[in-house]
Amino acid sequence: MVKIIYEIVQHDGGWAYRLGGVYSEAFATHDQALEAVRIVMAEQQVGDESVTISYQDESGRWHEEYSDGGDRPEVEVVDSFEGEAPPSP
Repeated sequence: MVKIIYEIVQHDGGWAYRLGGVYSEAFATHDQALEAVRIVMAEQQVGDESVTISYQDESGRWHEEYSDGGDRPEVEVVDSFEGEAPPSP
């Protein structure tokens, strides 16, 4: 089974979730970024029809794979936030 790990991080003057070096849009607060990643995680758990998917890797190359609609990944969030963000320099 595939395991996907999202990280909640400071990004672009706000907060974002990150997967494999790719950032989501920036959110004004940590809680908004956390809620957004929880929505994404829930959507990834919904089964669907089997399809062929296309995606781009870190080096910009495109790939195609067959995806079994019932084969859902294990998803986790890493969030080390423990309070207010440090002040910007």
